[in-house]
Amino acid sequence: FQLRDADSGIKIDSLELKIDGGTAITHNSSGMVVTSVTGGYDCTYTPPTALSNGAHTVTIQIGDNDGNTSTLLSSSFTIDTVAPTLNVSAPVEGLKTNKANLTVSGSTNDVTSSPVTVTITVNGVDQGAVTVTSGNFSKSVTLVNGANVIVVKAKDTAGLETTVTRNVTLDTVAPTITAVTLVPNPVDGGATFVISVTVTDE
Repeated sequence: FQLRDADSGIKIDSLELKIDGGTAITHNSSGMVVTSVTGGYDCTYTPPTALSNGAHTVTIQIGDNDGNTSTLLSSSFTIDTVAPTLNVSAPVEGLKTNKANLTVSGSTNDVTSSPVTVTITVNGVDQGAVTVTSGNFSKSVTLVNGANVIVVKAKDTAGLETTVTRNVTLDTVAPTITAVTLVPNPVDGGATFVISVTVTDE
């Protein structure tokens, strides 16, 4: 922040910075850097202890050498270091299906930085806009025959992401009977015999 006064000059000893209405932080407090410039001061402040997640408000006030006090400058911001929650209810990991059309569904939330946006890719291809309603989402996708990798990402307004990956196999080819044998062959009436069948499935 910048402090300027073109007349009597800034009285730096009167500086009061407060975070969330707490104890006043002055020009000589730990974490405060004050640089003298023409007409006043340029200041930066880094709290010695990290602020908690959630909403915060900073207020700054300064006086000049004639005893005048500035209006109170206020700035609000939100800290969010926690990625959004993401639950993919369908499909389950390792699903094997013979249906090319598949619905990806689940829920997401972020207490501090809503709304959350959801993206879905299948084998690296983006599946388009995903509507999130009251934290719930559902999107129809199309699988290719064989292995498919579905990646669901939830991103909050602070830029934090949570990712869930599902591996799904699409198999639309029926198994093939390749051999049938009868032992013994021929078989006597009333005797025991064994039928063996060989089945393959790619």
